[in-house]
Amino acid sequence: MDAYPEAEAPLQSIVELVPVLIAVTDGGLRVLTVAQGTLLPNGPLSPLRNSLQAGVKLWVAKQTSQPMGYVEQLYTFVDTHRRNEHGMPVLYVSYLGLVREAADSILHPDAKWQDCYGYFPWEDLRTDGGQRDAVVSRLRIWANSADTEEVRQKRLKHIHLCWGVEPENWSEEYVLQRYEMLYESGLIAEAAEPQANFDFALTGQTMRHDHRRVLATALSRLRAKIKYRPVIFELMPPGFTLLQLQNSVEAISGRLLHKQNFRRQIQQQNLIEPSDTGVSGSKGRPAQLYRFRDNVLSDRLISDIGLPLGSR
Repeated sequence: MDAYPEAEAPLQSIVELVPVLIAVTDGGLRVLTVAQGTLLPNGPLSPLRNSLQAGVKLWVAKQTSQPMGYVEQLYTFVDTHRRNEHGMPVLYVSYLGLVREAADSILHPDAKWQDCYGYFPWEDLRTDGGQRDAVVSRLRIWANSADTEEVRQKRLKHIHLCWGVEPENWSEEYVLQRYEMLYESGLIAEAAEPQANFDFALTGQTMRHDHRRVLATALSRLRAKIKYRPVIFELMPPGFTLLQLQNSVEAISGRLLHKQNFRRQIQQQNLIEPSDTGVSGSKGRPAQLYRFRDNVLSDRLISDIGLPLGSR
């Protein structure tokens, strides 16, 4: 069986499972890919499986060997550019999985962890935000090329809202909306009508089969969910420092957070407690290790876990 079915190949099913596995490693947001970073793990839904999650675990094990952790159903997509042998469009049932990155020695040879922001460079504002500004400049050119003033104004308003152009504020959760605007404007290579004479390196690494849209949806969901549920613990080791926790939250949000405000809010939420293992063994001044409290690991809502808290 071809592990990564092409559009031209007969498909066993019009339904494909596409899990998005995300990890935070050394302060970087990571996504597990196959086929040299051009695809997310994927495969047709087998009628022999009695649940979708069982099918997801099957394909993750077959294509990546990455141990699974937290998983939830994400969204259903229709890829009209791919059709099965009967001419029907392919449906993607996507899942979001939060894991701890497995070593390369454990992974399948074709599986590789990638920097998530390599696919969405404009989403990482932990530096100077220059990538976003460059993209916005190109979007303005696209908006001003509209055939009518009404369309031009509509595009500009949408740019301000989605990209945080004054008087609007940047929203971490609008990952999918920003991606779809780049698709509409032809500023990504996957677009139906990509712009000529444009360097697509500015808008990130491409993916096949519309998988970058699936990844954008997953990042939107994760950024929204971390604000009201303690899913961050799924991505953390059993013992961690406050700095490691803050760096992990910043990696997901793509923004720097105010150190004192972050720590105050985490402690006020009563989310963590000192770990029995004591302090970290890194060089320099030892740092206290923490762990999540047992009640945080239950499935209860946590409001305002700390995004956004403003910049440093």
